[in-house]
Amino acid sequence: MKIKPTQQAVSESQADQIIIGHFKGQNTNAWIDQLGSEVKDQFNARLNNKDFTGQAGQTQNLYSTQGQVITVLGLGKANKLSATALYENTHKVTQAAAKSRNQTVANYLALNEFDDIDADQATKLVTLASTHAEYRYDDTKTFKKDSKHSLKELEIAVNVAQTTAFKQAKAMASGISAARHLGNSPPNICNPKYIASYAKKIAEKNNNCEINVLNHKQMKKMGMGALLAVGQGSANKSKMVVLKYNGADKDQAPIATVGKGITFDTGGISLKAGANMDEMKYDMCGAATVIGGFVAAVELGLPINLITFVPAVENMPDGKAYRPGDVITSYSGKTIEVLNTDAEGRMILCDTLTYAQEFKPSVVLDFATLTGACVVALGHQASAVMTKTDGLFDDLKAAGLQSHDRVWELPLWDEYQKQIDTTFADMQNVGGFAGGTITAGCFLSRFTSGQKWAHVDIAGTAWNSKKEGATGRPVAMLTQYLINESQK
Repeated sequence: MKIKPTQQAVSESQADQIIIGHFKGQNTNAWIDQLGSEVKDQFNARLNNKDFTGQAGQTQNLYSTQGQVITVLGLGKANKLSATALYENTHKVTQAAAKSRNQTVANYLALNEFDDIDADQATKLVTLASTHAEYRYDDTKTFKKDSKHSLKELEIAVNVAQTTAFKQAKAMASGISAARHLGNSPPNICNPKYIASYAKKIAEKNNNCEINVLNHKQMKKMGMGALLAVGQGSANKSKMVVLKYNGADKDQAPIATVGKGITFDTGGISLKAGANMDEMKYDMCGAATVIGGFVAAVELGLPINLITFVPAVENMPDGKAYRPGDVITSYSGKTIEVLNTDAEGRMILCDTLTYAQEFKPSVVLDFATLTGACVVALGHQASAVMTKTDGLFDDLKAAGLQSHDRVWELPLWDEYQKQIDTTFADMQNVGGFAGGTITAGCFLSRFTSGQKWAHVDIAGTAWNSKKEGATGRPVAMLTQYLINESQK
C-alpha cells in the first residue's frame, strides 16, 4: 500500500472513501459543508433522527453524488478526547476500510482541532494508527489476494506545517512494519541465519550503511561464552549482526541499540510449559525493534551515527545444551552461575552490551522481551525502563509521549543487587520471584558500569493476541528518541 500526505480540499478528493471526524454536540461540520448539499442533507437527517450523535467510536457512512463513501467518525466530546482514543478509533475505522472493496482512502481526521492533542501529534497518531490497521501478515499464506483487503493507497490530510511530522510517522510506520514482519514470521523460517540475511538486505539497499555478521567460530574465539552457551543446544548456529548507519561526521560518537534476538525460546533444559509455547517466536521482538528503528532512521536520513547489535540465538534443549548449575564465563570475563536456562535473554545481552561498548557509543539502549514479571507489573500499556543515567529516562519518556508509545520507569536500586549474588560465581542469572524485572535489569547493569545506558523491557508491549501478533512496539518511541537526539 502506498501512503502519502495531501493538502487537497476534501471537496476535491477523488478517493473511494473519505474519513472525517465529528465531535459530540457539534451542530455543524465544516468537512460536510464542503461536500455538497446532498451529503449535507444526509448528514443532517442522521443528526436530527439521532442515528448519529458523534459519540466516540461511532461511525456513519454517507454517499456523494460521485459514489464516494463518506465515513464520519464520532470523536466524542472535544474536551475529553485522549491520544489513546484518537489512535484506537482511527485504527478501528481504517481497519474497516481495509476490509471493504474501496482501493483508495483519504483520511482527514488529523485536521480537526483538538483540545489536548497538538497538530504534530495528531498527524503522527492518525498516520501510525492507519498504517498499523492496514497491515496484514500473509507471508506464509497461499491465498494472498483477497477482495476484502484491497487498499492500494492511503492519503493523510495534513497542513503544510505538519509535513515533517507526517514524514517522521511514515518512517516510523516503515520500521514498525519491518518489526511486525520479523516478529510474526515462524521460527522455522526466522532463525539466526534469516535475521542476518534480512539485515544484510537493509544494508545493501541503503546508502551510508554497513553490515558485519559474526559467526559462531568468531564469537567463540572472542570469548562470548554467555551468548554461545544459550545457543549450543540448537542446530541453528548463533550469529551476531552489527548494522551501521553513518549519517554524521565519523568523529561523532554513535548511538548503540541492542535487541534481544532469541528466535525461539523453549526455555532450554528449564523447559517451558507446552501451552502457548508457540508465542515464544516473539522472543526476538527486541531484535525486531532495533532493526525497525534502524530502518526508520535510515529512511529519515537522520544526521546521526547509529550501530544496531542483534545477538540472534535459538534456545533449545539438547545433549549439548547448557544446564542449571553451569558456571559460564562471559565476554567481559565475569562469571555467571546458571540457575535457570530460561533466563537466557540476559545471557546473550550481557555479551552484546560488552561488545557494543568497544565502539565507544554516546549511549547504549537495549530492548528485550526479557521478563514475564514486566507484564504483571505494567500490563500491555507501557514498556519498562531501567537506567542509572541521569536524564535518560526523561528523554525516553518524552519520546514515548510524543509518539504515544509510552514507557514507565522501574528502579535499579543497589538493594536489589544482592538477589543475584552467589557463592559459586560473580553472579547468578536469576534473582528469585520478587522484583524479577528489576533483578534482570540489575544483572545487565553489571556489564554497563560507567556507560550511559538504559534497559527497556518490552515483554508486555511487543506482541498482543495471537490474532494481532507482533505490534511493532516500541519502534515509534525509539525512532522519536533518535529524532530528538539528532536535533540536539
